[in-house]
Amino acid sequence: MPVPSQPPARARAIGFAPGVLPPGPLNAITDVAGVRVGQITVHEGEATRTGVTAILPHRENPFTHRVPAAVFTMNGFGKMAGVTQVQELGELETPVVLTNTLAVGRAVEAVVDWTLAQPGNERVRSVNALVGETNDGRLNDIRRRGVTAEHVSQAMASATDGPVAEGCVGAGTGTVAFGWKGGIGTASRMLPASYGGWTVGATVQANYGGALTMDGLPVGRLLRRFYLSDHLPQAADADGSVIVVLATDAPLSDRNLHRLARRAMAGIARTGAAFSDGSGDYAIAFATHPGVIRTPERRAAMASVADWPNDRMSPLFVAAIEATEEAALNALTTATTTETRLDGRRVVVPALPLEQVLALRAGRG
Repeated sequence: MPVPSQPPARARAIGFAPGVLPPGPLNAITDVAGVRVGQITVHEGEATRTGVTAILPHRENPFTHRVPAAVFTMNGFGKMAGVTQVQELGELETPVVLTNTLAVGRAVEAVVDWTLAQPGNERVRSVNALVGETNDGRLNDIRRRGVTAEHVSQAMASATDGPVAEGCVGAGTGTVAFGWKGGIGTASRMLPASYGGWTVGATVQANYGGALTMDGLPVGRLLRRFYLSDHLPQAADADGSVIVVLATDAPLSDRNLHRLARRAMAGIARTGAAFSDGSGDYAIAFATHPGVIRTPERRAAMASVADWPNDRMSPLFVAAIEATEEAALNALTTATTTETRLDGRRVVVPALPLEQVLALRAGRG
């Protein structure tokens, strides 16, 4: 008996809700108050399938009101710009921009232009733009350089604090994950009041491989599409990359944000990632609590800064893991089959077959 077709949907809507903590109202990174996301999708002609995703930490000028931040590198096969200054100073002074590998330079230029144009930045002479990437060259004619500085500027200008579009949008337009169409995904987790009541939100640019696992269900293995299955006709490549952006309203130092970012990779691991030699796997974490924002006054003199205790970090670690895992699943379940033409060849990357996934889950009771 044929299985009815299942249209794209968020993972939770089709019964995959990993973890134990509840999501926020939007189940998105924008559940962290003040965080905004803007996306531009570049889908042109037969071969351009790419885009930009921009994440703004709050509504103030990010250069003058810097948020504590950290970057964790699981495997460094990537071209992320701005990492060393974040590691050195423990702060973020621009939006976080995600795009494709060969668009990093143009994105940096656009972020610099945007920052210099902000009121209050008239005397700024140094800008550290944080730009991450994954290589979407399996579906996008990446050498054509379809992303322009104007696209990046539009993504930052269009950023809003509502629901976040997922799947084949923004920086996820041309990505591939586990042999199926990848994309952009987002999710969040809320802690109970007894653990601080904080929110952790995640956005994932999914372009990586391994053996897909969905809330414990070994989908890649059961559907026989996974890395190291070279003897099978539908083997999946493990190379690619994954970028995770975490935001929280908890009062965290850059040191504890680094610990939080490290846990994001546990969420990616739960999805079956191989973390291969050719994969650039990064997590960026920042905190927006008013007590930790590095305002001009706090940077000018010794200042008191809020700092959540080390021995109360574990619930936040769980929230980061769960939000990251669900965001990665959302990137897959909301993506749609994408077709392109590269080097004269028709290339089609299918969407994750949700009807088969649901049948597998039903078969396991």
